[in-house]
Amino acid sequence: MFNTYLEAKQYIEENQIKILDFKITDMFGRWHHLSIPASRFDETILKNGIGFDGSSYGILTVEKSDMVFIPDITSAFVAPFQAIPTLTMIGNIYTVHNGRVRFDDDPRYVVEKAKKLLVDSGIADTALLGPEFEFYILDEVSVTTEVNHMEVKIDSRQGIWNSSSKENNKGLAIRDHNGYHLDKPFDVNSDFRDLVTLCLEANDIPVKYHHGENGGPGQVEIEVVHGDIVEMSDRSLKLKSILRAYAEHYGKTITFMPKPFSGECGSGLHVHIHLFKEGKPLFYDEAGYSGLSQMALHAIGGLLKHAPAIMPFTNPSTNSYKRLIPGFEAPVSICFGTANRSAVIRIPGYATEPHEKRFEIRSPDATCNPYFAYSAILMAVIDGIENKIDPTAEGFGPYDINLYTLDEDKKKLVRGLPTNLLEAADALENDYEFLLKSGVFTKNIIQNQIKKIRADHMKIAQLPHPEEYKMYYNL
Repeated sequence: MFNTYLEAKQYIEENQIKILDFKITDMFGRWHHLSIPASRFDETILKNGIGFDGSSYGILTVEKSDMVFIPDITSAFVAPFQAIPTLTMIGNIYTVHNGRVRFDDDPRYVVEKAKKLLVDSGIADTALLGPEFEFYILDEVSVTTEVNHMEVKIDSRQGIWNSSSKENNKGLAIRDHNGYHLDKPFDVNSDFRDLVTLCLEANDIPVKYHHGENGGPGQVEIEVVHGDIVEMSDRSLKLKSILRAYAEHYGKTITFMPKPFSGECGSGLHVHIHLFKEGKPLFYDEAGYSGLSQMALHAIGGLLKHAPAIMPFTNPSTNSYKRLIPGFEAPVSICFGTANRSAVIRIPGYATEPHEKRFEIRSPDATCNPYFAYSAILMAVIDGIENKIDPTAEGFGPYDINLYTLDEDKKKLVRGLPTNLLEAADALENDYEFLLKSGVFTKNIIQNQIKKIRADHMKIAQLPHPEEYKMYYNL
């Protein structure tokens, strides 16, 4: 938003900003914040930063936990529905033991390092990413997990279970898997998304379009205009924050859980990617498969080869793997194809112009830390290009058929994604060298991620599930 301190100071004065709110990203892709009166904002903060306890973020141990964050004024935006005029900035994390030095494990620094590697390699100078955010807009959620009582209730006025409600029923419930692009009045969240879209646009998050998604009880999608990988990482957290602010204001609740409903469509985070150099698109070749260049195919080869290993970053929750099951347009097969939504990598058939030519990875979901997820995707792409990994020679396709309908013998020929966090952790443990190149990821990040997702898997694996009582109680 600003390039200099003076620009920021002038905006603060002209718009009567009273509070500055600083956001810091933890390892799991959640924002924490600290606020100061706007009158306290001066150039020393941009030089020396503000101290905080890194151990409380899970970053450092208690005995050496002092850190600082320095606000990035270019990231400033005005968050909606603040009681007091507030300007928000994202902070970069620094260590202080040998002077102020960028913290290698700061998620924001990781994606900056990944972008720098791309440029330094000479492959490209721009990586454009275009995520599609799928999520559910709901009316109520309540959760109880006690020793003798386990219950989750989630409700949406669009849910088919509300079709017989006697309270203010307007007949707008939607059948399961039947919400895609439905028009008003059945699309009851359309006005909400319109308002959010205008706010996103005003905060430098251009929106390509929004619509209702397949999931009947309130699933929607917002697809943003493609942007630089570093910028898109920031935009992803800004978008989630703005959406939640609007949900709270309008009495709604939002979840990016990959599989909040049993038997309904899951929510993914499909990520489109294409590379440019000096404004020239690098993924286009009229004579190539589906109009893709050899570089693009090598990028696909790298991404598919490392697809299991990046899942601890792109799909880091136990719930992620309840979405990644055959059907519901959730990909489980490590392969690529044109317009094929059953493959991990889909090449959009409608993107025919050189500057539009790209592919998307369909397996990620929005429980990820976007800084880590987008960086891991780019690192796999770079590895594929540098090592000329041929996806066809590796057995990844192309498959221009519905992989869900393959007979069992043919299905065995197509490798599958990990089916749970333990398998994902094992995949990363056996394939991580490509992430360490030029210090983009650190071994500490990788080891901590493996440790965390294994612990998450065991925590859920040890909890009895209500369905088990139906299955086993009387045996």
